[in-house]
Amino acid sequence: MNQLKTRLTIAFAAALIMAAAAPRACALQIKRMKLSDGAILLVSEQHQLPMLTMAIAFDAGSRRDPNGEGGLATLTAAALMQGTKDLSASDFNREVDFMGSSINVSASRDFTIASVTTLKKYQSQSIHLLAQLLQDPGLREADIKRKQAEQIADIKASEEEPGYAADVAFVHTIFGDRPYGHMPEGSTASVAKLSAADVSDFYKSYYKLGSAVIAVAGDVDANQIKAELENELTGLKGGVTAQPAPAPIEVPPGIHAQLIDRNVAQANLMLGSGGIARSNPDYYKLQVMNYILGGGGFASRLMKVVRSQHGLAYSIGSAFAAHEYQGAFLIVLQTKNSSANEALKLILAQMREIQESPVSDAEMASAKKYLVGSFPLKLDRQSSIVGFMLDTEIFHLGLDYADRYPKLIDAVTRDDVLKVAKQYLHPDAIDLVAVANQAEAKIDVAKLQPPAQSASAK
Repeated sequence: MNQLKTRLTIAFAAALIMAAAAPRACALQIKRMKLSDGAILLVSEQHQLPMLTMAIAFDAGSRRDPNGEGGLATLTAAALMQGTKDLSASDFNREVDFMGSSINVSASRDFTIASVTTLKKYQSQSIHLLAQLLQDPGLREADIKRKQAEQIADIKASEEEPGYAADVAFVHTIFGDRPYGHMPEGSTASVAKLSAADVSDFYKSYYKLGSAVIAVAGDVDANQIKAELENELTGLKGGVTAQPAPAPIEVPPGIHAQLIDRNVAQANLMLGSGGIARSNPDYYKLQVMNYILGGGGFASRLMKVVRSQHGLAYSIGSAFAAHEYQGAFLIVLQTKNSSANEALKLILAQMREIQESPVSDAEMASAKKYLVGSFPLKLDRQSSIVGFMLDTEIFHLGLDYADRYPKLIDAVTRDDVLKVAKQYLHPDAIDLVAVANQAEAKIDVAKLQPPAQSASAK
């Protein structure tokens, strides 16, 4: 679970992943069907290799965790991997390993993904095993207690890392009691009070095929795989009621700092505000704007100014983490404690600058070249194709999304970038989390405030 500490910090690339995870239309043909239980089935026949990958997205992500029970979706997914009523975890894994297949169930913020990758000759056996895992899970109390203890231990280990502490604080600060207001794995306190009955209830409530999306890529026939799934997946009837959209995120004017004292050599800084949902029509304009601001690596303004010109950070980046519902805009960096104030001033100045003047033609050309040029490069594996197909359905992108994406990016203008920068960046109303040696960092919030507020504070 070491990757937990980077769950938000790697969100810089989240917007680019969607771009890079789409193929040329000529390289990917998708057939869309509907199973009798209501599940949407997407199939891409890829006959180059005798193997296939399938993934089922259930509306069972951590945003479904009840209040005070953060980590329940994650624990339920882990518990499901502990075998069926007839097969213990070791027996189940032995059968999977014998075929050289891979079966996994894991929860993210929005969805839980159950997946299988297998050789063509073991297609039926592997799909049957996954179906049994989902429809007739063991959910033995002893297994659940063991996975619960492991989850708590992983969280405790992560809490020792300053980057993870910043993640936790930032998520809670931005989202509060909204569905995204806790880490998917929960906290030690929230996970500790979960019971086997909680896991069973969550499973029964949200593992419903009527609200699921299934994607299959590989050496399959679309009609044949549809018939096979109709036969295998018969025990997860019904659907899940749509979750009400949370209230919009509103950060009041000013710089709102949460200063966490740690004996560390470098300050871990996260600052941001409310972002967008993936369905927001400004998504593509924001891709271009954010690439120029901080999402474009060494091509971004933040990297050029904070790292290259002033030498204050090894890496820095920004992202709009777009989810099913409104996500966050965030900027993340590490810098020496003594450099924290200077780095923050430079960041806020860059946010204001991109709001005040149009970006250059060269910056626009660089952003579009990367975003469009990287578009087809992440589909060299069946798992990538499956992930792309799930996104097209879940976020209502359309089966022609591969054709439209380059056109959507190409259509963005300098005026569009200026407009969305003014609308979605809030340098004068922002939340800041700083995990640092506060005695050395001496973060001066008053000097970071907008000029008018700073003057009135005096």
